[in-house]
Amino acid sequence: MNMPETSPTSSRNLTGKTAIVTGGGRDIGRACVLRLAAAGASVAINYHSSSEGADSAARDIKATGGKAIALQGDMTREEDVSALVAETREAFGDGIDILVHVTGGLVARKAIPEMDIDHWHRVMNLNATSFFHAVKAVLPHMGRGGSIIGLASQAGRDGGGPGAVAYGAAKGAVMTMTRGLAKELGPDIRVNSICPGMIDTDFHNVFTKPEVRSHVANVTPLKREGAPEDVANLVAYLASEEAAFITGANIDINGGTLFS
Repeated sequence: MNMPETSPTSSRNLTGKTAIVTGGGRDIGRACVLRLAAAGASVAINYHSSSEGADSAARDIKATGGKAIALQGDMTREEDVSALVAETREAFGDGIDILVHVTGGLVARKAIPEMDIDHWHRVMNLNATSFFHAVKAVLPHMGRGGSIIGLASQAGRDGGGPGAVAYGAAKGAVMTMTRGLAKELGPDIRVNSICPGMIDTDFHNVFTKPEVRSHVANVTPLKREGAPEDVANLVAYLASEEAAFITGANIDINGGTLFS
């Protein structure tokens, strides 16, 4: 697959900004971390279990003169989210300018007849409640010009594939929260979310059959899966002042697979 190139010289200017990226240790989250740092932001990288990706991203950023820290935490737990915000402020100063909430996941494909309430709650907590916790925790420290960016999904628009009802519903909740938050927090803070389609990540390595991925890529006008860097470039734009008149938007990034 041809990967898009990202040039630091063309980065959005985020110098002096502090960003938190939840779920920032791998795939889309890690790409966002590196892209925001390339634009000049100091970045707190949250990870849930494995520290390898977050630690290596922090090392790479520091090696080029940037500022980054890697912090463990479960974003479904209010106390962990509060600790993430507190440690970010201790490391980089009081204000938080950018929140990129990547935390989420399908967990497992389960059709309604085989789904128990524990699975439903787990998926909703992981995707939607975690977004609520993160937004609420950063708000007291985010002033005028702040940007909140959620990760929804194409599944929030079309309901997702087989066994993804809970996931699609949770991402639909993220999309509706985005619209409501934009109205509630404007004009000081902008809130947008991104709806990725087929992106080359571990999500699809685990949950999507190779033949399905090939088919989706072939019927997409751009004839490929997306790359995490494609999403990260959009995140950097939404975080910057170049997107100053965009709020309440759920932006598709799917190579033309789905038009909305």
